[in-house]
Amino acid sequence: GKGVAMALTTRDREIAEAVGAALAPRGLMLLGLDVIGEHLTEINVTSPTGFQEIQAQAGIDVARLFIEAALA
Repeated sequence: GKGVAMALTTRDREIAEAVGAALAPRGLMLLGLDVIGEHLTEINVTSPTGFQEIQAQAGIDVARLFIEAALA
């Protein structure tokens, strides 16, 4: 399939918060989450390529936002 940049749903945020709470203490701070419908289907640890898709489709520089947040 092809990734589509879109606004996060309430369920997407719930999934992200749960995954973050479980994996951030293990040092995993940057992950790609694949969600289909309301279900988490994959966690991308080594290649979170969503940055490129979001930049191309929505014009949002996610990499810059991530670096700024990490340095704050």
